[in-house]
Amino acid sequence: MSETVSIPARFNGPLTSGHGGYSSGVFAGLVDGQAEVTLRSPVPLDKPLDVIHEEGGSVHLMDGETLIAAAHPAAELDLEVPAPVSVAEARQASEGYLGKPDELFGHCFVCGRGREDAFGVFAGVVEGRDLVASPWTPRDWTAGEEGRVHPEFVWAVLDCPTYFAVYRGPELPLSFLGRMSARIDAPVVAGDEHVVIAWPLELDGRKRHAGAAVLSREGAPLAVARALMIEPREGSAG
Repeated sequence: MSETVSIPARFNGPLTSGHGGYSSGVFAGLVDGQAEVTLRSPVPLDKPLDVIHEEGGSVHLMDGETLIAAAHPAAELDLEVPAPVSVAEARQASEGYLGKPDELFGHCFVCGRGREDAFGVFAGVVEGRDLVASPWTPRDWTAGEEGRVHPEFVWAVLDCPTYFAVYRGPELPLSFLGRMSARIDAPVVAGDEHVVIAWPLELDGRKRHAGAAVLSREGAPLAVARALMIEPREGSAG
């Protein structure tokens, strides 16, 4: 029997496709060890994707003949995390969150203003810092029996703030997650208040790179990620 994986409809980014960070986290789990995931096409929701194992440990996710994503073994993610942001600073920053409920990502399950059950990761600029931050308290259902949040949800919350780290408004251009890698160094525990931060790394034409981290309440980095966002070419939807 062929191996398949699907992204539940509740875990959307854009309304009709899978959340980039969540999907990448699911796909990364199909690779042994550290993984880097490249998204090639919008991830369909509630649809089995064929898992094709390639030589060298890579995995391709296929929707029929369409390549949706590729996950590859990767070197250990080496990324310096900025000085921590306090919970109080993150709460204040989130008051300046630029996301709106009627935009493309307005019903994202992580950062959507138009969704009552969103995670509430509303990252705004930290005063005096070149980064954005939001508090985040994971819900019990995101975790296993020991209270550890499942990796795909950690990847999800590491994704959304990177957009707001590189786009500060007032106009928010169309841009999609193209590639992501993440490293989880310590348990992210459901019910505990955390801080999620993101910061810009590099600009290359239509491509923007950013880093992100989940911090404990005390400021210790628990997980870190690097994301590549790509603006579609003019006249293209993605």
